[in-house]
Amino acid sequence: MSVLHNKISNAELKRKMMEETENRVTISFYCYFTIVDPKSFRDWLYKNLFALKVFGRIYIAHEGINAQISVPESNFEAMKQLLYSIEPLNGLRLNIAIDDDGKSFWVLRIKVRARIVADGIDDPSFSMQNKGKYVNAGQMNELLNDPNTIVVDMRNHYEYEVGHFVKALEVPSDTFRDQLPMAVDMLKGNEEKNIIMYCTGGIRCEKASAFMLHKGFNNVFHLEGGIINYARQVKEAGLESKFIGKNFVFDERLGERITEDIIAHCHHCGKPCDTHTNCKNDGCHLLFIQCKECATKYDGCCSIECKDTLHMPVERQKEIRKGIDKGQNIFNKSKTRLRPKLKDIAGS
Repeated sequence: MSVLHNKISNAELKRKMMEETENRVTISFYCYFTIVDPKSFRDWLYKNLFALKVFGRIYIAHEGINAQISVPESNFEAMKQLLYSIEPLNGLRLNIAIDDDGKSFWVLRIKVRARIVADGIDDPSFSMQNKGKYVNAGQMNELLNDPNTIVVDMRNHYEYEVGHFVKALEVPSDTFRDQLPMAVDMLKGNEEKNIIMYCTGGIRCEKASAFMLHKGFNNVFHLEGGIINYARQVKEAGLESKFIGKNFVFDERLGERITEDIIAHCHHCGKPCDTHTNCKNDGCHLLFIQCKECATKYDGCCSIECKDTLHMPVERQKEIRKGIDKGQNIFNKSKTRLRPKLKDIAGS
């Protein structure tokens, strides 16, 4: 029987990946198209990508595919031709990572989901067929210079915090499904202005652009390929980057540097810093920003409580975290979840 699921421990897989000598390329892509049988498509894709030593995270749904992967350089063309053999994906843009050490993933996971991006849309009249106009890097810069333009960041706070386009509006919510109606409410009265939506790789802003048109906005655009593609085009064409700081990415790297600007701050001491990390306490794993000095001081933990727990015997740690629901701690809005802990630290 063909291998359709990983059966090796994460620790062993990560060790093997770190020992690899061939360079890997980190890629992201997505496509909205109809998949009649997501489970069969998932199994076929897993078998073929596994044979090419592809690692990464892929979601399959009736509405399409959303993928972040890494592939050995020698298998890149074969992987590309495999994807292009699927008619709706033929010629699909592949976003190649900018700041990449090839160590982004160490296992292949392909999951069938209800949606490739959770949107909460239950209106049967909504359609992805009517979506905003694509803009490239040059067009994005031109529109940003137009006073009749409003640019909207469709990412979460922890992404926006370390890097964003100049004058970009943040939609203050923990989830994309909540951001969609919030964006509509925030922009009421601006139905005739240029509305540009953007996100990391394009998948969220493409759906957001369709939703805005569905809600009566008339001049809606979305950044083709998101920040990843924008950064590449800016570099290749020698354009000014209107995106400043770091682009948060959902893999082991946790970020790609786009410009040298550091616009975020250490969540402990307030020093300029844009390095995301996960709390080392296995009962927490909170995502937050931490400078090198504070990482040393708190042993890579988000609080004194977690630091103390980290140094307890392993069995005691397991006992403490029994029944704990970490919820969205790993990828969450750090400013809302971490601040209470930091207040406790300051007062200790």
